[in-house]
Amino acid sequence: MKTVTLIKGDGIGPEIIQSVKDIFQAAKVPVQWEEQNAGQTALDETGELIPGTLVDSINTNKVALKGPITTPVKEGFRSINVQLRQMFDLYQNLRPCKSTPGVNSRFEDVDLVLFRENTEGLYSGLEIYDPRLEMADSIARITKDGSMRIIRAAFDYAKNNQRKKVTLVHKANILKHIGKIFLDAGMEVAKDYPDIVTDDKIIDNMCMQLVIKPEQFDVVVTTNLFGDILSDLCAGLVGGLGLVAGANIGDDIAIFEAVHGSAPDIAGKNIANPTAVIRSALLMLNYLKLTDYHDTISTALDSTLANRDECTADLGGRAGTTDFTQNIIKKLK
Repeated sequence: MKTVTLIKGDGIGPEIIQSVKDIFQAAKVPVQWEEQNAGQTALDETGELIPGTLVDSINTNKVALKGPITTPVKEGFRSINVQLRQMFDLYQNLRPCKSTPGVNSRFEDVDLVLFRENTEGLYSGLEIYDPRLEMADSIARITKDGSMRIIRAAFDYAKNNQRKKVTLVHKANILKHIGKIFLDAGMEVAKDYPDIVTDDKIIDNMCMQLVIKPEQFDVVVTTNLFGDILSDLCAGLVGGLGLVAGANIGDDIAIFEAVHGSAPDIAGKNIANPTAVIRSALLMLNYLKLTDYHDTISTALDSTLANRDECTADLGGRAGTTDFTQNIIKKLK
Protein backbone atom coordinates (compact mmCIF):
# COMPACT_ATOMS: atom_id res chain seq x y z
CA MET A 1 0.00 0.00 0.00
CA LYS A 2 1.47 3.34 -1.11
CA THR A 3 0.72 6.52 0.87
CA VAL A 4 0.15 9.59 -1.31
CA THR A 5 -0.17 13.19 -0.14
CA LEU A 6 -3.53 14.54 -1.29
CA ILE A 7 -4.04 18.30 -1.73
CA LYS A 8 -7.70 19.05 -2.41
CA GLY A 9 -7.13 22.66 -3.44
CA ASP A 10 -9.62 25.49 -3.84
CA GLY A 11 -12.88 26.03 -5.73
CA ILE A 12 -13.87 22.86 -7.54
CA GLY A 13 -10.79 21.09 -6.19
CA PRO A 14 -12.51 19.09 -3.44
CA GLU A 15 -15.24 17.90 -5.84
CA ILE A 16 -12.94 16.63 -8.57
CA ILE A 17 -10.50 15.13 -6.06
CA GLN A 18 -13.44 13.22 -4.55
CA SER A 19 -14.04 11.77 -8.00
CA VAL A 20 -10.51 10.33 -8.01
CA LYS A 21 -10.95 8.94 -4.50
CA ASP A 22 -14.21 7.22 -5.45
CA ILE A 23 -12.75 5.70 -8.63
CA PHE A 24 -9.60 4.50 -6.86
CA GLN A 25 -11.68 2.92 -4.12
CA ALA A 26 -13.92 1.14 -6.64
CA ALA A 27 -10.87 -0.09 -8.60
CA LYS A 28 -9.21 -1.23 -5.36
CA VAL A 29 -6.06 0.75 -6.13
CA PRO A 30 -3.47 0.07 -3.39
CA VAL A 31 -3.11 3.73 -2.43
CA GLN A 32 -3.99 5.44 0.83
CA TRP A 33 -4.38 9.19 1.06
CA GLU A 34 -2.78 11.59 3.51
CA GLU A 35 -4.85 14.75 3.15
CA GLN A 36 -3.22 18.16 3.36
CA ASN A 37 -3.87 21.56 1.81
CA ALA A 38 -2.17 24.67 0.49
CA GLY A 39 -3.06 28.12 -0.80
CA GLN A 40 -6.02 30.21 0.27
CA THR A 41 -7.83 27.32 1.97
CA ALA A 42 -4.75 26.46 4.03
CA LEU A 43 -4.16 30.13 4.83
CA ASP A 44 -7.71 30.44 6.18
CA GLU A 45 -7.34 27.27 8.25
CA THR A 46 -3.75 27.45 9.47
CA GLY A 47 -2.43 30.94 8.73
CA GLU A 48 0.13 29.46 6.30
CA LEU A 49 -0.01 29.23 2.51
CA ILE A 50 2.22 26.16 2.50
CA PRO A 51 1.91 24.56 5.96
CA GLY A 52 4.88 22.75 7.43
CA THR A 53 2.75 19.62 7.73
CA LEU A 54 2.28 19.62 3.96
CA VAL A 55 6.01 19.96 3.34
CA ASP A 56 6.72 17.13 5.77
CA SER A 57 4.07 14.94 4.15
CA ILE A 58 5.50 15.40 0.64
CA ASN A 59 9.06 14.83 1.84
CA THR A 60 7.94 11.61 3.52
CA ASN A 61 5.61 10.20 0.86
CA LYS A 62 7.56 11.46 -2.20
CA VAL A 63 4.34 11.55 -4.28
CA ALA A 64 1.38 13.94 -4.18
CA LEU A 65 -1.84 14.53 -6.11
CA LYS A 66 -3.06 18.11 -6.16
CA GLY A 67 -6.31 19.81 -7.08
CA PRO A 68 -6.33 23.35 -8.53
CA ILE A 69 -5.19 26.20 -6.29
CA THR A 70 -6.23 29.81 -6.86
CA THR A 71 -3.45 32.27 -7.70
CA PRO A 72 -4.40 35.98 -7.37
CA VAL A 73 -3.82 38.16 -10.44
CA LYS A 74 -1.43 41.14 -10.01
CA GLU A 75 -1.76 41.30 -6.24
CA GLY A 76 -1.74 38.81 -3.36
CA PHE A 77 0.51 35.84 -2.79
CA ARG A 78 2.92 34.29 -5.27
CA SER A 79 1.78 31.15 -7.11
CA ILE A 80 1.69 28.14 -4.79
CA ASN A 81 2.27 25.91 -7.80
CA VAL A 82 5.52 27.69 -8.65
CA GLN A 83 6.65 27.66 -5.03
CA LEU A 84 6.06 23.91 -4.69
CA ARG A 85 7.94 23.19 -7.91
CA GLN A 86 10.94 25.19 -6.78
CA MET A 87 10.81 23.97 -3.18
CA PHE A 88 11.05 20.32 -4.23
CA ASP A 89 13.11 20.94 -7.41
CA LEU A 90 10.41 19.48 -9.65
CA TYR A 91 12.17 20.48 -12.84
CA GLN A 92 10.09 18.38 -15.25
CA ASN A 93 6.61 19.54 -16.16
CA LEU A 94 5.08 16.74 -18.19
CA ARG A 95 1.94 17.36 -20.24
CA PRO A 96 0.61 14.64 -22.59
CA CYS A 97 -1.90 15.95 -25.14
CA LYS A 98 -3.74 13.30 -27.13
CA SER A 99 -6.97 13.37 -29.09
CA THR A 100 -9.83 11.50 -27.39
CA PRO A 101 -12.46 9.66 -29.47
CA GLY A 102 -15.87 11.21 -28.87
CA VAL A 103 -14.52 14.58 -27.72
CA ASN A 104 -15.04 17.44 -30.14
CA SER A 105 -11.83 19.22 -31.16
CA ARG A 106 -10.38 20.73 -34.30
CA PHE A 107 -7.97 17.83 -34.77
CA GLU A 108 -8.35 14.06 -34.51
CA ASP A 109 -4.80 12.75 -34.62
CA VAL A 110 -2.85 14.75 -32.05
CA ASP A 111 -0.55 12.67 -29.85
CA LEU A 112 2.30 14.69 -28.39
CA VAL A 113 4.00 15.08 -25.05
CA LEU A 114 5.34 18.43 -23.86
CA PHE A 115 8.28 18.74 -21.47
CA ARG A 116 8.55 22.17 -19.86
CA GLU A 117 11.48 23.20 -17.70
CA ASN A 118 9.85 24.00 -14.40
CA THR A 119 12.27 25.90 -12.16
CA GLU A 120 14.19 28.45 -14.24
CA GLY A 121 13.47 31.08 -16.89
CA LEU A 122 11.22 34.05 -16.28
CA TYR A 123 9.53 32.19 -13.42
CA SER A 124 12.69 32.21 -11.33
CA GLY A 125 11.26 35.12 -9.33
CA LEU A 126 14.19 37.42 -10.10
CA GLU A 127 12.23 40.66 -10.39
CA ILE A 128 13.07 44.27 -9.56
CA TYR A 129 10.45 47.01 -9.36
CA ASP A 130 11.21 50.72 -9.24
CA PRO A 131 8.01 52.49 -8.10
CA ARG A 132 9.51 55.92 -8.76
CA LEU A 133 9.97 55.20 -12.44
CA GLU A 134 7.13 52.67 -12.59
CA MET A 135 9.58 50.28 -14.20
CA ALA A 136 10.11 46.57 -13.66
CA ASP A 137 12.86 44.16 -14.67
CA SER A 138 12.41 40.41 -14.78
CA ILE A 139 15.42 38.17 -15.35
CA ALA A 140 15.09 34.97 -17.38
CA ARG A 141 17.76 32.79 -15.80
CA ILE A 142 18.75 29.79 -17.91
CA THR A 143 21.58 27.43 -16.94
CA LYS A 144 23.32 24.72 -18.90
CA ASP A 145 22.74 22.18 -16.13
CA GLY A 146 19.04 23.05 -15.94
CA SER A 147 18.70 22.80 -19.72
CA MET A 148 20.60 19.52 -19.91
CA ARG A 149 18.47 17.74 -17.33
CA ILE A 150 15.07 18.69 -18.78
CA ILE A 151 16.19 17.86 -22.31
CA ARG A 152 17.63 14.53 -21.19
CA ALA A 153 14.33 13.77 -19.43
CA ALA A 154 12.52 14.38 -22.72
CA PHE A 155 14.87 12.11 -24.66
CA ASP A 156 14.64 9.39 -21.99
CA TYR A 157 10.85 9.56 -22.20
CA ALA A 158 10.99 9.29 -25.98
CA LYS A 159 13.31 6.28 -25.79
CA ASN A 160 11.27 4.49 -23.11
CA ASN A 161 7.92 5.12 -24.80
CA GLN A 162 8.79 4.32 -28.42
CA ARG A 163 8.60 7.96 -29.48
CA LYS A 164 10.53 8.84 -32.62
CA LYS A 165 11.26 12.57 -32.49
CA VAL A 166 12.15 15.31 -30.01
CA THR A 167 11.63 18.96 -30.93
CA LEU A 168 13.60 21.69 -29.12
CA VAL A 169 11.69 24.98 -28.89
CA HIS A 170 13.64 28.20 -28.34
CA LYS A 171 14.14 31.83 -29.38
CA ALA A 172 17.85 31.69 -30.07
CA ASN A 173 17.53 34.09 -33.01
CA ILE A 174 16.70 36.96 -30.62
CA LEU A 175 17.67 35.77 -27.13
CA LYS A 176 21.24 35.05 -28.16
CA HIS A 177 22.66 33.86 -24.84
CA ILE A 178 19.85 32.00 -23.12
CA GLY A 179 18.61 30.62 -26.43
CA LYS A 180 22.09 29.39 -27.30
CA ILE A 181 22.54 27.69 -23.93
CA PHE A 182 19.29 25.75 -24.33
CA LEU A 183 19.80 24.87 -28.00
CA ASP A 184 23.43 23.83 -27.54
CA ALA A 185 22.43 21.66 -24.57
CA GLY A 186 19.82 19.98 -26.74
CA MET A 187 22.26 19.18 -29.51
CA GLU A 188 24.75 17.82 -26.97
CA VAL A 189 22.19 15.53 -25.36
CA ALA A 190 20.88 14.37 -28.74
CA LYS A 191 24.24 12.76 -29.52
CA ASP A 192 23.46 10.12 -26.87
CA TYR A 193 20.19 9.15 -28.61
CA PRO A 194 21.12 8.42 -32.25
CA ASP A 195 17.88 6.52 -32.93
CA ILE A 196 15.71 9.55 -32.11
CA VAL A 197 15.20 12.31 -34.66
CA THR A 198 16.03 15.76 -33.28
CA ASP A 199 14.80 19.04 -34.70
CA ASP A 200 14.26 22.55 -33.38
CA LYS A 201 11.70 25.30 -33.84
CA ILE A 202 11.67 28.99 -32.97
CA ILE A 203 8.78 29.57 -30.54
CA ASP A 204 6.64 31.77 -32.79
CA ASN A 205 6.95 29.37 -35.72
CA MET A 206 6.21 26.51 -33.33
CA CYS A 207 2.90 28.09 -32.36
CA MET A 208 1.94 28.43 -36.02
CA GLN A 209 2.99 24.88 -36.88
CA LEU A 210 0.98 23.46 -33.96
CA VAL A 211 -2.27 24.98 -35.21
CA ILE A 212 -1.60 24.02 -38.83
CA LYS A 213 -0.23 20.47 -38.54
CA PRO A 214 0.11 19.27 -34.94
CA GLU A 215 0.52 15.65 -35.97
CA GLN A 216 4.10 16.40 -37.07
CA PHE A 217 5.18 16.64 -33.41
CA ASP A 218 5.94 13.84 -30.99
CA VAL A 219 7.93 14.93 -27.91
CA VAL A 220 8.47 18.66 -27.41
CA VAL A 221 10.86 20.22 -24.87
CA THR A 222 11.29 23.88 -24.03
CA THR A 223 11.96 26.49 -21.36
CA ASN A 224 9.58 27.58 -18.63
CA LEU A 225 7.60 30.47 -20.12
CA PHE A 226 7.44 29.00 -23.61
CA GLY A 227 6.35 25.70 -22.10
CA ASP A 228 3.63 27.37 -20.06
CA ILE A 229 2.17 28.92 -23.20
CA LEU A 230 2.58 25.88 -25.43
CA SER A 231 1.06 23.53 -22.87
CA ASP A 232 -2.22 25.44 -22.92
CA LEU A 233 -2.09 25.75 -26.69
CA CYS A 234 -1.63 21.99 -27.00
CA ALA A 235 -4.48 21.39 -24.57
CA GLY A 236 -6.67 23.47 -26.88
CA LEU A 237 -5.83 21.16 -29.76
CA VAL A 238 -7.42 18.18 -27.97
CA GLY A 239 -10.46 19.76 -26.33
CA GLY A 240 -9.21 22.04 -23.56
CA LEU A 241 -7.61 22.15 -20.15
CA GLY A 242 -10.39 20.06 -18.62
CA LEU A 243 -9.09 17.00 -20.45
CA VAL A 244 -5.32 17.00 -20.02
CA ALA A 245 -3.08 15.70 -17.25
CA GLY A 246 -0.12 17.38 -15.64
CA ALA A 247 2.89 16.14 -13.69
CA ASN A 248 5.75 17.91 -11.91
CA ILE A 249 8.64 15.51 -11.48
CA GLY A 250 12.02 15.76 -9.79
CA ASP A 251 14.71 13.22 -9.09
CA ASP A 252 12.85 11.65 -6.15
CA ILE A 253 9.61 13.61 -5.62
CA ALA A 254 6.62 14.10 -7.93
CA ILE A 255 3.42 16.15 -7.70
CA PHE A 256 0.60 15.34 -10.11
CA GLU A 257 -2.05 18.00 -10.71
CA ALA A 258 -5.01 19.19 -12.71
CA VAL A 259 -3.66 21.99 -14.87
CA HIS A 260 -6.82 24.08 -15.07
CA GLY A 261 -7.97 26.77 -12.65
CA SER A 262 -10.03 26.43 -9.49
CA ALA A 263 -13.22 27.76 -11.18
CA PRO A 264 -14.80 29.24 -8.04
CA ASP A 265 -17.86 30.34 -10.04
CA ILE A 266 -19.00 26.72 -10.45
CA ALA A 267 -17.72 25.32 -7.15
CA GLY A 268 -20.28 23.30 -5.22
CA LYS A 269 -22.66 22.97 -8.18
CA ASN A 270 -21.75 19.39 -9.11
CA ILE A 271 -21.06 20.33 -12.72
CA ALA A 272 -17.24 20.33 -12.84
CA ASN A 273 -15.48 17.97 -15.24
CA PRO A 274 -12.96 15.84 -13.27
CA THR A 275 -11.23 14.32 -16.33
CA ALA A 276 -8.02 16.34 -16.01
CA VAL A 277 -7.37 15.36 -12.41
CA ILE A 278 -8.34 11.74 -13.13
CA ARG A 279 -5.82 11.65 -15.95
CA SER A 280 -3.23 13.24 -13.68
CA ALA A 281 -3.91 10.48 -11.17
CA LEU A 282 -3.42 7.98 -14.01
CA LEU A 283 0.00 9.48 -14.72
CA MET A 284 0.70 9.00 -11.03
CA LEU A 285 -0.22 5.31 -11.25
CA ASN A 286 2.25 4.82 -14.09
CA TYR A 287 4.90 6.65 -12.06
CA LEU A 288 4.19 4.27 -9.16
CA LYS A 289 4.39 1.32 -11.60
CA LEU A 290 0.76 0.40 -10.92
CA THR A 291 0.18 -0.04 -14.64
CA ASP A 292 -2.63 -2.60 -14.43
CA TYR A 293 -4.75 -0.20 -12.37
CA HIS A 294 -3.82 2.60 -14.77
CA ASP A 295 -5.00 0.58 -17.76
CA THR A 296 -8.27 -0.46 -16.14
CA ILE A 297 -9.26 3.07 -15.13
CA SER A 298 -8.03 4.62 -18.38
CA THR A 299 -10.15 2.24 -20.44
CA ALA A 300 -13.24 3.01 -18.34
CA LEU A 301 -12.63 6.76 -18.61
CA ASP A 302 -12.14 6.68 -22.39
CA SER A 303 -15.26 4.57 -22.80
CA THR A 304 -17.26 7.12 -20.81
CA LEU A 305 -15.83 10.06 -22.76
CA ALA A 306 -16.83 8.33 -26.01
CA ASN A 307 -20.49 8.47 -24.96
CA ARG A 308 -21.44 12.15 -24.89
CA ASP A 309 -24.61 11.64 -22.87
CA GLU A 310 -22.54 10.24 -20.00
CA CYS A 311 -20.26 13.29 -19.92
CA THR A 312 -20.45 16.62 -18.13
CA ALA A 313 -22.06 19.65 -19.75
CA ASP A 314 -18.78 21.17 -20.98
CA LEU A 315 -18.39 18.09 -23.18
CA GLY A 316 -21.96 18.28 -24.44
CA GLY A 317 -23.42 15.82 -21.96
CA ARG A 318 -25.98 15.91 -19.18
CA ALA A 319 -24.09 14.27 -16.31
CA GLY A 320 -23.06 16.02 -13.13
CA THR A 321 -19.65 15.45 -11.57
CA THR A 322 -20.87 12.57 -9.41
CA ASP A 323 -22.85 10.99 -12.27
CA PHE A 324 -19.83 11.15 -14.55
CA THR A 325 -17.75 9.50 -11.83
CA GLN A 326 -20.29 6.71 -11.41
CA ASN A 327 -20.39 6.18 -15.18
CA ILE A 328 -16.67 5.49 -15.07
CA ILE A 329 -16.97 3.21 -12.05
CA LYS A 330 -19.65 1.12 -13.81
CA LYS A 331 -17.19 0.40 -16.61
CA LEU A 332 -14.33 -0.80 -14.41
CA LYS A 333 -13.44 -4.39 -15.25
